[in-house]
Amino acid sequence: MATVVDGPDALTGGKEDLSPEAVVVRFAGDSGDGMQLTGGQFTLSTALAGNDLATFPDFPAEIRAPQGTLFGVSAFQINFGSSAIDTAGDQPDVLVAMNPAALKTNVGALKAGGLIIADAGEFNKRNLEKAKYDVNPLEDGSLENWQLLAFDISAMTLQAVKPFGLGNKEALRCKNMWTLGLALWMFDRDRQPLIDWLNAKFAKSPVLAQANIAALNAGHAYGETAELAGPLKQYHIAPAESEPGLYRTVTGAEAISLGLVAGAQLAELPMFFGGYPITPASAILHNLTKLKEYGVTTFQAEDEIAAIASAIGASFAGQLGVTSSSGPGIALKGEAMGLAIMTELPLVIINSQRGGPSTGLPTKTEQSDLYQAIYGRNGDAPMPVIAARSASDCFEVAIEACRIAVAYMTPVMVLTDGYIANAAEPWKVPDPASFTPFPAKFLAEKNGPNGELLPFARDEKGARPWIKPGTAGLMHRIGGIEKNPGTGNIDYSPASHQTMTDARKAKVDGVAASIPAQAVELGETSGKLAVVGWGSTYGPIHQAVRRARRKGQDVAQIHVRHVWPMPSNLGELLKGYDKVLVPEMNTGQFKTVLRDQFLVDAKPLNKTSGQPFTIAEIEAAIDEALA
Repeated sequence: MATVVDGPDALTGGKEDLSPEAVVVRFAGDSGDGMQLTGGQFTLSTALAGNDLATFPDFPAEIRAPQGTLFGVSAFQINFGSSAIDTAGDQPDVLVAMNPAALKTNVGALKAGGLIIADAGEFNKRNLEKAKYDVNPLEDGSLENWQLLAFDISAMTLQAVKPFGLGNKEALRCKNMWTLGLALWMFDRDRQPLIDWLNAKFAKSPVLAQANIAALNAGHAYGETAELAGPLKQYHIAPAESEPGLYRTVTGAEAISLGLVAGAQLAELPMFFGGYPITPASAILHNLTKLKEYGVTTFQAEDEIAAIASAIGASFAGQLGVTSSSGPGIALKGEAMGLAIMTELPLVIINSQRGGPSTGLPTKTEQSDLYQAIYGRNGDAPMPVIAARSASDCFEVAIEACRIAVAYMTPVMVLTDGYIANAAEPWKVPDPASFTPFPAKFLAEKNGPNGELLPFARDEKGARPWIKPGTAGLMHRIGGIEKNPGTGNIDYSPASHQTMTDARKAKVDGVAASIPAQAVELGETSGKLAVVGWGSTYGPIHQAVRRARRKGQDVAQIHVRHVWPMPSNLGELLKGYDKVLVPEMNTGQFKTVLRDQFLVDAKPLNKTSGQPFTIAEIEAAIDEALA
């Protein structure tokens, strides 16, 4: 039997129109309930339906927390609609809670009048105690602010898969497919792509494929039946308008990987990736291992230091060296980054930021490695740093990192974060011909005025020549000890260190000459308030500024991709505003950089909860700044 409690309909605002512009759905359950898989497949069906979307996978750090506990809850949120979607949504309209712990940890985020779909079969005495409930929330009236649809999904799943002879444990693993079937019905989605995927996934175990398909179909059928009785409705979300072209869903990790391969191809170089597993950066290594046919060599090293050292060795040998990690691993790579800066070799370093310090919040998002990226090495060790704003933006950012590394003979750091790495969104696959190649050039003969070799002679950009080992007549030695300008011979003299330190700084500062002028994303080039962001804060800032401007507020959005060196016009642009607000998921790092570089009175809006900003949080800060 289903428990039904009516309330205001958050999907339609209480109206009969069942075609909302956008909907936010959150699937939540135990780590073993397959919520990430359910969300991923619902995302696929949503993309195939033509909706714009953004996702937010949110899972615990524990490999498998005790079943039914509050800290073992895994969730997946998707915001999809018929118009442009820039964030995973502030508040869910629908919460699918597979057990009491999932309900308790997520119901507070649900929109007033939103729909709770709960598996009543899991709300037994033991699970209620694990979730710290004194009484069953499905029965005590505590959920009266929301619509509640509670029924025994576990029992219905067991009934659906009974003909396939599975054990109880195996049968209950199909619960997520039953839930997915209901969600597919609720939002008018086609089941066939999911059926095809299940057949492919369980090709070696056809019984499991058929059992999961049966559960999927049963959930879908329940939606049809329940609608006849009234408590459940079907909603239709129209496709979003989009430019013609080839589209696919992409996560940040996938887009970074594809962008690195594209960058290496545009540089006409083979690529070597040296990495070490760490959350949430490991997916880059996983994705690159599938792209060997594009001249990609992947190496899983024994530790972080070996990973970056191997990539530096590959760059010395004439390949494009790449390494990646998250904050703790980037700290371990620090000395080797200094080596790459001293030897002036091209190297791309991906930092998928996570909550810290130390082990911190391994599966949560943060932007607190900015100081580390810009300043975090011994000595004066300048390095260009660029930041991706979204999953799809990672593709172009990776190409830009490759371009700068090869053109300026320098390591480059790319900043993403846990939210970007795991989130998915539609991506229009670009035309390869739209990218300008930047082929690497290797020195082929001695370059000194008197016929000698000068490994550290500099071109107009300040870059030294790239010399492949084994090139006839160009034997040379490079290393981490200070060198004589030009010859590269070891030279400890004060004059040499001053000259080389200045040259390395000038080279990185000069990168600003090859990057676009800073544009205003929304609003005017001067006014009362500029909201300045970097990285994954783009989506909530964009939506908040758009809403504020609709209300007539004088506010603009500026989003910085090249965070070091910054665009040459950024300082003057910021001085055109009375106030500057900088939202970031740290304690105010970019705010400090802006104050230091441009002497502007930038004000911080900080968040370090491990969760992305909501649009409402930034809207409130805009209102306060303009009050």
